[in-house]
Amino acid sequence: MRLAAFLLRRLLGLVGVLLGMSVLIFGIIHILPGNVAYAILGEFATPAAVAQLEAKLGLNDPLPMQYWRWLSALLQGDFGTSIVMSRPAASLIAEALGRSAVLAALAFGLVAMGGIGLGLYGATHRGRLADKLLTLLQFVLIAVPEFFWAILAVLIFAAWLNLLPATGYAPLSDGVLAWGSHLLLPVLVLASGLVAHVARLTRSSTIEVLDSRYVLTARARGLGERRVLWRHALPNALLPAITVLAIDAGLLIGGIVVVETVFAYPGLGRLLVYAIERHDLPLLQVGMMVVTAIYAVANFIAELLYAVLNPRIRVAGAAA
Repeated sequence: MRLAAFLLRRLLGLVGVLLGMSVLIFGIIHILPGNVAYAILGEFATPAAVAQLEAKLGLNDPLPMQYWRWLSALLQGDFGTSIVMSRPAASLIAEALGRSAVLAALAFGLVAMGGIGLGLYGATHRGRLADKLLTLLQFVLIAVPEFFWAILAVLIFAAWLNLLPATGYAPLSDGVLAWGSHLLLPVLVLASGLVAHVARLTRSSTIEVLDSRYVLTARARGLGERRVLWRHALPNALLPAITVLAIDAGLLIGGIVVVETVFAYPGLGRLLVYAIERHDLPLLQVGMMVVTAIYAVANFIAELLYAVLNPRIRVAGAAA
């Protein structure tokens, strides 16, 4: 019952966040400079033609009515049509999201395994030379933004060494080698800073747990260091890392915009930049809503995993 109450409470919170963000996104889109009718008809359209199209699209209706019409269509699966490309926004976003999902999934896997692995290694080897070198490297990766690493990777591996393609995308049907070669640099750049972020947090939380009384008691009982780490320390040490991984899943979207732009990778981030540049408001509006939903669901999953690993959280959440 407590788990059901916790789940229901978090689901209601998720719905509330998505509704609130839909209002915010709709409002931001409608205060941007420009006019949808002019975007469709062109900048040299006559005022009469613009007025006629505005009336047809309902752009003269009150904003609450326009919002309700847009939200109702969205809930029914009608994502609208791209102004520039004259294609359903749903198909455009689905294609771009599929490519971005591959990029994000590979980067997230690297962040999770690499970040937690490096963090555990640093915690169990604290104070040694390898730990100090890893700490320095992690600070550099965190401090330097993705676009710098992306440009540097293109210069070194594409322009100088000519080992990997600088831009573009190859479908899996072109062969695993071509597919992987176009993904390698974007994945490494996208994961670089987040790996360091997770590693730093995992290291600090693991050290804190290893120095706790119950771990010292387990050692005093004669348990081996490996068993102490994996059975007693790791479940609690990973709780902060899970939260950060969920946040990083959302941050991947922000990094994807930069990485996809530099590497000309045809994913969701590049599609949003395209929509902004060409004032394709329907496409931009739905694209931003999809990004918001991804971020919200990632945090929802993190809360569920948190509750599974620590039952006290779901008891407190259900009682609140």
